[in-house]
Amino acid sequence: MKIRKAVIPVAGLGTRFLPATKTVPKELLPIVDVPAIQYVVQEAVDSGISEVIFVTGRGKDSIEDHFDEIPELEQVLETRGQADTLQGLRRIAEMIEVVSVRQKKPLGLGHAIFCARDLVGDEPFAVLLSDDLIDGPLPCMRQLLDIFEEKKESVIALRRVPEQEVQRYGIVQGARVRERLYEVKTMVEKPPPEEAPSRLAIIGRYILRPEIFALLERATPGRGGEIQLTDGIASLARQKKVYGYEFEGEHYDIGDKLGFVRATVAYALKRSELNKPMQEYLRGVLDENY
Repeated sequence: MKIRKAVIPVAGLGTRFLPATKTVPKELLPIVDVPAIQYVVQEAVDSGISEVIFVTGRGKDSIEDHFDEIPELEQVLETRGQADTLQGLRRIAEMIEVVSVRQKKPLGLGHAIFCARDLVGDEPFAVLLSDDLIDGPLPCMRQLLDIFEEKKESVIALRRVPEQEVQRYGIVQGARVRERLYEVKTMVEKPPPEEAPSRLAIIGRYILRPEIFALLERATPGRGGEIQLTDGIASLARQKKVYGYEFEGEHYDIGDKLGFVRATVAYALKRSELNKPMQEYLRGVLDENY
């Protein structure tokens, strides 16, 4: 069964990036000169997904606008002869079909996913969290899709994290199936290190069977008074198999300020026009301070 739809929750307030996010959605903050959300949508496109469902909140209309045509701006660029920039903007508008649904109350990630149930329908779907950028030899979502096509069951992305970081993530305990692949048995949302069942952290990429919606609808608020997606997936794992896959690639948590800076530097170094001057700048900073 082909996965056609991806849900991307973008309703968060972005309070960790105030004052920048007072009027600008955090998902539109640029990594160099590309909004972070564009990298996430591009991953979905490169993985073969044909429709993106944004779960939005108040003040987030500009995210959907970013993937729409802007005739007035295109006219200005055409008049100025900026053909390359114009072509780039048109490619963004043609990337993928985008629809949205509103999450009216901030009731947690599980609730945000539940808000998309009518648009998803009765079919498996992907979830990509915009706070996670993953740069790998193959798109992370494509790696999960390959597992789904083999197992026909839900798959979540995993990364082994240092012990002192486990309290920042949902952590799984799983039975090893083969290298990088686990059958998930239990999961805990942001446990203290001494209570963590492993160091395998859930990173913001999922493929979920539609049965998750009924489980989220019946879910009670968990940690933080919110409907936790991990609780829904834990319930799903008691009914059906759920797999976890240690993806290949570098993960950047851009919901964290240091992670955002790391991603900006890393993606700048990937750009041919920026690589050399960026390296020289970084060497100068290190020499001056160390």
